[in-house]
Amino acid sequence: MNSIDTPLLGLSQRLPPANTQAEQALLGALLANNKAYERVSEFLAPEHFADPVHGRIFQAIARRCEAGQIADPVTLRAEFGDGALDEVGGVAYLAQLLSAMVGIINAGDYGRVIRDAWLRRQLIDIGETVVNRAFGAEPELDGVKQIEAAEHTLFTLATEGGTEGKGITFREALGQAINIASLAFKNQGAVSGLDTGLRDLNKKMGGLHPSDLLILAGRPGMGKTALATKIAFGAARALLANARADNPNAMAKQCVAIFSLEMSADQLATRLLAEEARVSADRIRRGEISSRDFDNFVKVSREIADIPLVIDDTPALTLSALRTRCRRLQRTQGLGLVVIDYLQLMRPAAGTKPESRVLEISQITQGLKAIAKELAVPVLALSQLSRAVESRDDKRPQLSDLRESGTIEQDADAVMFIYRDEYYLQQKEPKIVAFDREDKYQEAMEKWKSDMHEVYQKAELILAKQRHGPTGKIDLFFEGEFTRFADLDTVHGRD
Repeated sequence: MNSIDTPLLGLSQRLPPANTQAEQALLGALLANNKAYERVSEFLAPEHFADPVHGRIFQAIARRCEAGQIADPVTLRAEFGDGALDEVGGVAYLAQLLSAMVGIINAGDYGRVIRDAWLRRQLIDIGETVVNRAFGAEPELDGVKQIEAAEHTLFTLATEGGTEGKGITFREALGQAINIASLAFKNQGAVSGLDTGLRDLNKKMGGLHPSDLLILAGRPGMGKTALATKIAFGAARALLANARADNPNAMAKQCVAIFSLEMSADQLATRLLAEEARVSADRIRRGEISSRDFDNFVKVSREIADIPLVIDDTPALTLSALRTRCRRLQRTQGLGLVVIDYLQLMRPAAGTKPESRVLEISQITQGLKAIAKELAVPVLALSQLSRAVESRDDKRPQLSDLRESGTIEQDADAVMFIYRDEYYLQQKEPKIVAFDREDKYQEAMEKWKSDMHEVYQKAELILAKQRHGPTGKIDLFFEGEFTRFADLDTVHGRD
């Protein structure tokens, strides 16, 4: 019985929301056509099914689909040889599900019905907990703490249980960035692979190549996100330029997808606009820009609006959701490059529970490499580094510094580290209280200034591993005010 249609006879007589027919119809569709899994994998998990048997069948289907194997009543027989389906008639039940199937087009709708019923069941559980606590089930919690606990539980459900995310075009992200900047203003406050936008990096790597997994790592403050967006923007601009080589009005045949798990789409768009318009992103955010700066900001946004960037800022993205969205982009727009910021904020595929964080990260990197190979696109993933770097005199990163490394180094085709001596040196500015004589302090200060001058606006991109080419160091220009990277020998960071 579908409890949604049950009369309101009384709280004790009502059953939790469930839709068994929808569950059977969806499972039948998945068994008949595994492509239907792509329509639900992004938002549906085994625990969303009201019938535990259906949840287990879905988990088995998901496991085989994620592994690129066929999932049908024949192949799943071995999965349920332990009698798990006895209560519903045994393995013959799998064949019966086929009679309840719906078309692949309707699979997504049925999946949402199942998920909605699960959300309602979660709300009922939360409501019961709130009521029981209010009646004194947990006397150690006063009224204020009960409100905080209820808010936290609802927020978690809203975050993890909301509808599936959707990437937005760069034009839409630019629109958001312009609106934010407008409010602040009114308130006055040639390579074989894909071009990276950095000449020396192109020479070293030959551009970005299909099926490659590239890791870009660094300590906080080094500029990982800035460099990744620089590469993404450079690649997207190259894709547009290639499309317009013969027709100046043509649109790019492929896009660059940025999955930003830390920064929002409008923040990334603002950062890119700040670099192109040479207006400080910090000043844009505070509204401390002149009318001329704002006009230039808007002008540049119009010039670059056709850049084929898609920004998806869904937090805590799962590997299966990422795969589904990349497949969709490949099918609808063409996909040239995938950028993930950053690796440690991702979650493994739904239904998997790794024994350790290291194993979890290993599953993610293996999954990213599989996506790169399946879609034949380069995948650039950012990664954190362990604090071990800070304890050394020479703070240049090494492969052993990869945080929760597992198989990161093994799975990656290239590993790059971003390092800026200026960041660490500026923290060593001499303090007069540390010297017993003025002349010693002045001598130390002069040496510090000289050292700072040597490293000012310089960065190192350390290519520590490259499966198909040489390793080494690439010197880059870094302009802190605009958080922008460029080739070192350019005048003011420009060609």
